[in-house]
Amino acid sequence: MREHSPNDHIEPDFALLNRDLASYREPNAMRSVFELMITAVPFVLLWLLTWMAVDARYWIGLLLVVPAAGLVVRLFMIQHDCGHGSFFRRRSVNDWVGRAISVLTLTPYDFWRRTHALHHATSGNLDHRGIGDIDTLTVREYLDLPRGRQLLYRMYRHPIVMFVLGPAYVFILHYRLPIALMRSGWQPWLSTMATNVAITILFAMMMWLVGVASFLIVQLPITLLAASVGVWLFYIQHQFEDTFWEHDDDWTPQAAALHGSSHYDLPGVLRWFTANIGVHHVHHLSSRIPYYRLPEVLRDHPHLAVLRRLTLLQSLRCIRMVLWDERRRRLVSFREVDRRETVHVSQRSPIQ
Repeated sequence: MREHSPNDHIEPDFALLNRDLASYREPNAMRSVFELMITAVPFVLLWLLTWMAVDARYWIGLLLVVPAAGLVVRLFMIQHDCGHGSFFRRRSVNDWVGRAISVLTLTPYDFWRRTHALHHATSGNLDHRGIGDIDTLTVREYLDLPRGRQLLYRMYRHPIVMFVLGPAYVFILHYRLPIALMRSGWQPWLSTMATNVAITILFAMMMWLVGVASFLIVQLPITLLAASVGVWLFYIQHQFEDTFWEHDDDWTPQAAALHGSSHYDLPGVLRWFTANIGVHHVHHLSSRIPYYRLPEVLRDHPHLAVLRRLTLLQSLRCIRMVLWDERRRRLVSFREVDRRETVHVSQRSPIQ
């Protein structure tokens, strides 16, 4: 169970807090270019070094896959900031940088930007689930399902599916079509198909240069590891024990941001690779703040640093939190629900 801070229960003045956060929204063009260069250039060099190492010493190449995948995650976070219009001042610059990065992250930029905006607009709202979220059922919804669909939900929530098979499917297959926006006009289709064409051209060129087998030996592990890390980060940003879920009447975006998004307090090197995405409660409060300015917010507003804080060790315990208990107002495990149902059934059984 996550440790609670006394400040967890202090409701801030949201109007005043939003005014304070507005002063951090201005990006620095030189800083943004610098952040992009120290991510993209090392990724290209590390990819080539991994390719050379695989031919010479296979195990060294496998080790280099880890930081290479970390740089893909960091590129995705830059793409994420571009989607929010926070990385550069001009919208067009954000969009074209985001589109270029999307070829490396396998994530169609304009399509993802729209679905991610829906996620921000509905996060923590029980009446608007389904787009850009980890599917989460309430305890009552789960118990009302037939046995077969309960089993499917259990399979979906299994760690191997959630963090290994699922990420591979999402980034390699799912994003090749504008799923969830299939009937939303031509723009999601254009974004997705244009990204697919660019990926095909880039990958074909790389296969021609280094060989099909060598390309796949390097690229596939990087993609799979980066995808799993990316899904884990998205998962832990909202799937923790005392997160926030409410129905329309009691839902507000400010409460959902502050109480339904975690502060994933990672070690320094992991904060760098994940581009401060762990400061997710502040990001949901003010998504126009560039990621490199989020530490300034925590420095100047220390009460936010302790709010919904999760350490790396604490986050591992969140894997088993899979159902929202509306009565207890927290996420619970299948084991808790099964045990409660067993007790309930035994209490209703007639005495023999």
